Amino acid sequence: MTAKVYVTPKRGVLDPQGKAVARALHSLGFADVEDVRIGKYVEIRLGGSREDAAARVRNMCEKLLANRVIEDFRFEIGDDGGASR
Repeated sequence: MTAKVYVTPKRGVLDPQGKAVARALHSLGFADVEDVRIGKYVEIRLGGSREDAAARVRNMCEKLLANRVIEDFRFEIGDDGGASR
């Protein structure tokens, strides 16, 4: 199975990279862009039982993948067949 983890800055936390990308998009003529937030995408292939996969992935996020002070995370767990490699 594959876990897809999305880590993003919490609302209210300064995102200088997102601001830089928003300015660049504006300069390229994309005036309708209101805000850009830059985060991380992590794909994890897991073995073991599906029953405790969510708990294991949550634990990985809380211990390593996301800085809980400034970042939020969410994840999806699915079969390997639909995962990109």
